[in-house]
Amino acid sequence: MIFKSSTTAIPEVAKVPRHIAIIMDGNGRWATKRFLPRVAGHVKGVEAVRGVVEACALRGVEYLTLFAFSSENWRRPEEEVSLLMKLFVTALEREVAKMHANNIRLKVVGDLSRFDPKLQDMIANAMRKTANNDRLTVTVCANYGGRWDIMQAAAKMAKAHPGAAEFTEDQLAEHLSMAYAPEPDLFIRTGGEQRISNFLLWQLAYSELYFTDQYWPDFSEQSLDQAIASYQHRERRFGRTGDQVAGKTESKESQT
Repeated sequence: MIFKSSTTAIPEVAKVPRHIAIIMDGNGRWATKRFLPRVAGHVKGVEAVRGVVEACALRGVEYLTLFAFSSENWRRPEEEVSLLMKLFVTALEREVAKMHANNIRLKVVGDLSRFDPKLQDMIANAMRKTANNDRLTVTVCANYGGRWDIMQAAAKMAKAHPGAAEFTEDQLAEHLSMAYAPEPDLFIRTGGEQRISNFLLWQLAYSELYFTDQYWPDFSEQSLDQAIASYQHRERRFGRTGDQVAGKTESKESQT
């Protein structure tokens, strides 16, 4: 199923976000604050991921997207990048069987060609194993960037429509790396920063944004509930007036 862009069609609004996207920020600072090596924060962050995945499944969230490693994160110290890659392998070894047993589908999106062949194979096997699960889709964005996503989608769109003079939003959207999911209803960023950081630039156009000072390793089930509660107090208009959303005005067509 291909989902339409929120700028071309008004999506259905539910009390519980259908799709939550998270930038899991603050692992390194969490560790530094405790006089621990930065990798300790990343290890603790994996535990937080496990808890949030379970909480989303219990609350009826259909899609959870996690920004694990951006295309800019290669700029970090080589030792830290190497440790993150090893942690990714370990997480796949330990978590995929549990996800499959709980009917959770795993997707990994991004330019995976830069990863070690062993890691690429593990990712492919994990996605294949969980492909038919439908309780919750967990997407891990790895070596991912929003601009990369738009560029690769534009290239695929041009190839699919050779010689076309014009394109539509929906023609591009179907080639985005997450075309299988609706746009996020709720975007969460931990760690105190208030920016998007090249994450899902196309898809976040009408998402509700929630920022918290809490470091990711401390983000709990209760933290998720607070974010969802904030979302539930937002009025999602998608360009309409508040009266239209409340059903207090009629369209011109309905008045004729």
